Amino acid sequence: MKIGFDAKRFFNNFTGLGNYSRFVIRALSEHVPEHDYMLFTPKIQAHAELNSILSSHNIRIVTPPYAYSLLGAGSIWRTWGISRSTEAKELNVYHGLSQELPVNLPASVKKIVTVHDLIFIRYPHLYKSIDAAIYKAKVQSACKQAERILAISHQTKEDIVHFLKVDPTKIDVVYQGCHPSFKKVYSTDQITSIKAKYDLPRHYILSVGTIEERKNVLLLIKAIALLPVDLRMHVVVIGRSTDYKRKIVEHAAKLRVSQWILFFHEVSFVDLPAIYQGAEVFVYPSIFEGFGIPIVEALESSVPVIATNGSSLHEAGGPGTIYLDPENEEEMYEHLKKVLSDNDFRRRMIEEGRKHIMQFEPAVIADQIMKVYAKA
Repeated sequence: MKIGFDAKRFFNNFTGLGNYSRFVIRALSEHVPEHDYMLFTPKIQAHAELNSILSSHNIRIVTPPYAYSLLGAGSIWRTWGISRSTEAKELNVYHGLSQELPVNLPASVKKIVTVHDLIFIRYPHLYKSIDAAIYKAKVQSACKQAERILAISHQTKEDIVHFLKVDPTKIDVVYQGCHPSFKKVYSTDQITSIKAKYDLPRHYILSVGTIEERKNVLLLIKAIALLPVDLRMHVVVIGRSTDYKRKIVEHAAKLRVSQWILFFHEVSFVDLPAIYQGAEVFVYPSIFEGFGIPIVEALESSVPVIATNGSSLHEAGGPGTIYLDPENEEEMYEHLKKVLSDNDFRRRMIEEGRKHIMQFEPAVIADQIMKVYAKA
């Protein structure tokens, strides 16, 4: 079988959707090697992260004809040109990995689209109006074209049904796993070395994700201010900065905890697993997520996790994670105090987390995706 993928983000995005694209393509090429996988991309960016995947014998790259490149029309090719290509006509399946599909793919090609979240519909005020409108139009078109829709969580499936009025029998839920680098166990000396590289404290609470309003880091800052001094610990916040950071900084100053908050915007992905493993607890206080891959990264790193109610985070975190009201700093404070002071409780959380993440193994997910293709 010949399977095509929208690989723009595979080659050019080294965070969320790019990580998902690489995870899926790596999992399929390694665990279902008998098929041919064709990666359609308007441009290629060399990166060490790609080498081990592209070296597989069953992967082929498809780029636009020279005329598209000459005119800088890669996005036009991606939307309209792919369907006219000889390579697309050879496909059995085309999988849009990031909520969109090319227009007018041949009827003989079975079309699958992954939908990650519809936050731009649920919380449109968090986006520029034009961006939200474009995202909505693309995902609506893709869901209409696709034989099967792959949702990354039950929460996302519910949102597709509710907001886009899609028949639920057309949607399959297949979770995503995290990058294989999080499986590496770092020694105490290695973790100490990475901490020294970034001047991290010996003990810290970790939060990872874009520093934006939806991620709700302010809840954690308010809870830290409630902790007694003997339990208070530095909070390490890793992620791209937005205007929301100013709000966090101002509140931290008012609460007199500024010295306890450390921001890092340029952390190498290579170092991230060791930083996770060096944390005392991982906190993900997001108001809403389509899934919550940083939680899986933390569980893979054997770190206890505190998250919030109200979206898909129960699916990512499983029964060993603590969940709380995203607006209740008193509740966050109580749970932090428990996790930071009770080693037996921490150990039980970690053990439950290790069991839960078995369902996110690449071989498991590759098998589930192939079953979706078979349904189509």
